[in-house]
Amino acid sequence: MNSPRKAPTFETISITGPAGQLECLKLESALPETRGIALVAHPNPLEGGTFTNKIVTTLAKTLSRLGYVAYCPNLRGVGHSEGEHAYGKEEPNDMAAVLAHARAENPGVAGLVLSGFSFGTYVQSQFRQRLTDDEVQGMILIGPSVTRQAFPDVPADTIIIHGEQDEVVDLHRVFDWARPQQLPVIVVPGVGHFFHGRLTQLADLVDREWRIRLM
Repeated sequence: MNSPRKAPTFETISITGPAGQLECLKLESALPETRGIALVAHPNPLEGGTFTNKIVTTLAKTLSRLGYVAYCPNLRGVGHSEGEHAYGKEEPNDMAAVLAHARAENPGVAGLVLSGFSFGTYVQSQFRQRLTDDEVQGMILIGPSVTRQAFPDVPADTIIIHGEQDEVVDLHRVFDWARPQQLPVIVVPGVGHFFHGRLTQLADLVDREWRIRLM
């Protein structure tokens, strides 16, 4: 891959979803060649989660620097997106619409990363079950909300990052979910759910782990 070009900036686009128009942030690849598509899902909107969440934008910027065009939708009922919040039951349908739009905008770009934070990890984990292994390069889950939803199993190569002092989703419960699947969990010491003051470290972790995946 070539050296990074001037850093792209977020643009707001509208995507037709199953419950109406979806407001979506888009960030082009920072590399001259687009390696793949990255979908990033936001945390719980009932607690203020939107596509402007700092972990969401950190994921998008990190993946952009790695050569992905990132799409960060406001799921149904959030921000200016139409429809009503469905507690994760219907939101995977929104993500499917975003992926269809992204593929149409980026013909010939095959790579796909599913990433999310908190509630967004639940949406992405459900959506992953609809896709084949050939379609998805991998998943990146930050603070998976395993105590709040009936969380599905995920592929063995999923990157999971959790704060040691997460006050929303207890780390021990994450281990309880991961253990039967033999999933490694990257634990960041001294960090809460929102990675306050540690977003640069989070970006570095994601960058490092994904570069290993690309080798």
